[in-house]
Amino acid sequence: MIDGNSIAYRAFFALPLLNNDKGVYTNAVYGFTTMLLKVIEEEKPTHMLVAFDAGKTTFRHKTFQEYKGGRQKTPPELSEQFQLIRELLDAFRIKRYEIENYEADDIIGTLAKQVSSHEDWEVKIYSGDKDLLQLVSPKVTVALTRKGISNVDTYDEQFVNEKYGLTPSQIIDMKGLMGDPSDNIPGVPGVGEKTAIKLLKEFGSVEKVLESIDAVSGKKLKENLTENKEKALMSKELATIFCDVPVSIPKEELLFEGYDEKKIVPLFKELDFQSLLDRFGTVEEELEEVTEKLDFTIADKISSDMLTDHSALVVEVLDDNYHEADILGLAIVNETGRYFISTELALASDAFKAWAKNKEAKKAIFDAKRAVVALGWKGIELEGINFDLLIASYILDPSAASHEVADIANRKGKRVVSSDEAIYGKGAKRKIPAIEVLAEHLVKKANTVYTLRQEVREELTANHLKELFYDLEMPLSIILGKMEMTGVKVDVEQLKLMGEDLGNQLKNLEKEIHQLAGVEFNINSPKQLGEVLFEKLNLPVIKKTKTGASTSAEVLEKLADKHEIIPSILHYRQLGKLNSTYIEGLLKVVHSDTNKIHTMFNQALTQTGRLSSTEPNLQNIPIRLEEGRKIRKAFVPSNPDWIMFAADYSQIELRVLAHIANDKNLIEAFNKGMDIHTRTAMDVFHVEAQAVTDLMRRHAKAVNFGIVYGISDYGLSQSLGITRKEAGTFIEKYLESFPGVRDYMEDIVQEARENGYVTTLLNRRRFLPEITSRNFNLRSFAERTAMNTPIQGTAADIIKKAMVNISERIAQDGLEAKLLLQVHDELIFEAPKHELEKLKVIVPEVMESAVELKVPIKVEYAYGSSWYDAK
Repeated sequence: MIDGNSIAYRAFFALPLLNNDKGVYTNAVYGFTTMLLKVIEEEKPTHMLVAFDAGKTTFRHKTFQEYKGGRQKTPPELSEQFQLIRELLDAFRIKRYEIENYEADDIIGTLAKQVSSHEDWEVKIYSGDKDLLQLVSPKVTVALTRKGISNVDTYDEQFVNEKYGLTPSQIIDMKGLMGDPSDNIPGVPGVGEKTAIKLLKEFGSVEKVLESIDAVSGKKLKENLTENKEKALMSKELATIFCDVPVSIPKEELLFEGYDEKKIVPLFKELDFQSLLDRFGTVEEELEEVTEKLDFTIADKISSDMLTDHSALVVEVLDDNYHEADILGLAIVNETGRYFISTELALASDAFKAWAKNKEAKKAIFDAKRAVVALGWKGIELEGINFDLLIASYILDPSAASHEVADIANRKGKRVVSSDEAIYGKGAKRKIPAIEVLAEHLVKKANTVYTLRQEVREELTANHLKELFYDLEMPLSIILGKMEMTGVKVDVEQLKLMGEDLGNQLKNLEKEIHQLAGVEFNINSPKQLGEVLFEKLNLPVIKKTKTGASTSAEVLEKLADKHEIIPSILHYRQLGKLNSTYIEGLLKVVHSDTNKIHTMFNQALTQTGRLSSTEPNLQNIPIRLEEGRKIRKAFVPSNPDWIMFAADYSQIELRVLAHIANDKNLIEAFNKGMDIHTRTAMDVFHVEAQAVTDLMRRHAKAVNFGIVYGISDYGLSQSLGITRKEAGTFIEKYLESFPGVRDYMEDIVQEARENGYVTTLLNRRRFLPEITSRNFNLRSFAERTAMNTPIQGTAADIIKKAMVNISERIAQDGLEAKLLLQVHDELIFEAPKHELEKLKVIVPEVMESAVELKVPIKVEYAYGSSWYDAK
């Protein structure tokens, strides 16, 4: 039996701080692991248990409130490692146990008493705490760590007597007399270990010493014993291990049958325990061997018994842009077998099409959205999806580097499928392998989904992520797939005209810049531009790079008032980017048959839960420049008598901040419908609403939005063009005005340190291992992220919830309106004009009721003949 807390503490303080590549501290885990391996190898135990303290308060605190009161708080670098130690023990298949109101010692004492009564049992206890020596008996020995944790002294009754001249039961009396500073047990003042041992050898116990004070030699010692009788008795009581804890663990649960290398190896890899991994040098080959043999059938026809109500399905599309890309093949795994189905066979099979469309035929899948879209383009509807391994993996660990099937399996300790790169190659070398290799790969993917689905579901439930998965992300993936297939109609001719207009503006700007420079040059060449600005026009050099003076946008903005050429160059660059990235870029991705753009939404990418879009990124069309905003004119309804309808949340992140921070001033402002930036300026500058100037409001707006990103005085000074001191004062005044926000910022960082993650209102997690990093930059970034993620992540969750709810409402009301795009806090629809009045009612109603906050959620909408007009 192992005293978990004691050994973890010893390991932590014995070893220098270690951390893995994610910044997670691992020294206590490493020390604990080496001790565990040594115990297993040397003792070859048949049964094992690790006991932990369940909490800070125990039954002993009723006797003495200050029990353990002098202890320093557990370093956060250690406390975050206890969960890893628990995971480690699970991988080792060693029983661990803790119980409220009792200490690990009490659990160990109780079980030692229970099991040592069996004739054939011997018990060995590992700890760093001398208190456990009181448990030594003919059947129980105690191994106490010496310096560090690798060396131990094993105490039996004889060794206890040799060391102290006492019996094991007298260890309690010794503690009663001398006390124990580490547990804040007072003992008798002036009595140390030597005096306590001497008294016990003479009198036998604390009680006998107190009964025989007159026979004790030494005036001062007599006085101390006389004055501290109650303390001595109480101290003995506190030091006594309670051996009747209400715990009864069947001994078969304590059975140790060896550790599971398949689970340990991935954990050691994650923790960067390379030296320990070397002990398991053959495990990877063994794991590979296990996976090489998998029976499956390459189907030559699709029969009904292949299509059951609970199957795993993989639809393989290799291209990143999966719209109308070739489907390489499909795999189905269920209780009847494992099958590879060629694309041609699936597309020609009425049985497969009917099964795919059948909502009652439940399908576990990897990347539901991709499968829905890929099959949808081939005319096959895919319904009945009740599990998506990609989305589940993303929700469980959004910071994971990859959510590919092979990587998910490896993280679960199951090396059962090769990576796509290993099968297909990458880049220019990517190719489709022979049918047998492809079939086996897809079947292994589907088999992984099938075998992992229950374990992953249980993990979602255990981490309180079940509702987020089933009620939000799963239905959303299908909605996003339908949005992608619907696409957004583009007026190609209008886009081309915009391109021509931008081209003319660029030519005029080029002439103007050349005239101002007094020389013709390539404006897009940093070298030539640098020569003109810094050599010919003698403008000051702000920043140097390896190739010469920098001409970055940041540098040019600082030079804007030094010469009239600079604003023209900045404008030239902006228009050039608009033309190349957005006009020419959008024209390239307009679908030739539909005249639509079918963007792809990334649901499993950002750590905050926000959606992003690619191919093309429609969330990024610039709107600060009028020329950028005009690009939205080209996005039109798919039918001539329809309209575009846009609805967006008003200041949603600040409303979420008011709710989470529970700041009464922010809540009051939103509840009264005040302009929040004006209210902030009033509070910070101590003026009435009418006295708030445009500059005051601009400053207030910058800090309002910056505060949720953990903005620093430096960051605010840069965005407002003020000194760092002024910015620092402004932030301080803001936090004085909104004390709830200050408390939130402090509390959430502390919470992140304790838990290793933060959550949104809908329980989405973001792990922040760098929060305890000794690297200031990493730690500061993690602290800012801890402040921001609950705000930004909750805002993302709210609009996702709104998308699910509005899609249900549109279907319920039988409307033709279609949800086309999500752009941050905005939803864009197209609808027949006759549905406009209905949309004006239901869209704000559904969006505003997506979640309930302590402040009202407000939605603003607009509509028109294009996306531009709907703003």
